[in-house]
Amino acid sequence: MNKSLNLRFNWEDASQIAIGAFALGVPISFSEEAWRLGETLPALNLAIIFLLSVGFLAFYAFESVFQANVEISRLVFAFRIVVAYLIAGLVVSLILLSLDKLPLATDPVTAIRRIIVITMPASMGAIIVDSLDKE
Repeated sequence: MNKSLNLRFNWEDASQIAIGAFALGVPISFSEEAWRLGETLPALNLAIIFLLSVGFLAFYAFESVFQANVEISRLVFAFRIVVAYLIAGLVVSLILLSLDKLPLATDPVTAIRRIIVITMPASMGAIIVDSLDKE
């Protein structure tokens, strides 16, 4: 195992994920196209977007963050994927809320759909920034 590989998840990791999600989430959250996609995409397409997001998060984390060595701690690997997606989703939610484009109270289905659409690129920014100090 590479001695520089740190399997712990800490506040620094969380902040890196949030910053990466913000960096890619902001420009896309300002896009009316993304808002409309969240409103109009069929449920199957949203599920595919979600699975692609999680799949690419896992693939990138496996290769870059864990350097293809998850046998040591599969639980930490899975935890990092779930937490990265959730933090990215939270960041996207906050951005959309600040733009008054997150209608949680009036149309929660549209709000969640928008979060899923925009969290896809935001989650990739999140995991990329998280991996920068791991190599």
